Amino acid sequence: MIKAPYKLFFSTLGNRTRLEILFALRQKPKNVSQLTKELGCDQTTVSHNLQRLVKCSFVYFEKKGKERYYSINETTIHKILKIIDHHTNMYCRHLIGKEE
Repeated sequence: MIKAPYKLFFSTLGNRTRLEILFALRQKPKNVSQLTKELGCDQTTVSHNLQRLVKCSFVYFEKKGKERYYSINETTIHKILKIIDHHTNMYCRHLIGKEE
């Protein structure tokens, strides 16, 4: 049986919008407005998904005035994404376009 933390982790990572947010934050910290513009999503969708990412500590935020700037968890999530990049480049390249 799959443990609840694993379900939470992989369901958080497996959501397309949350994954796009993580990829956007790999470049630099951003606020909701910047993410909304970059992803082409509405603010409610971005904010809702950021809540889940913060809850699971995939991202952190820092208040600067009235704005919250979100950044990726460099200690774990950034490293996990690098491992996934490596794995997919080595073993999944031939699947691109077939599964989408």
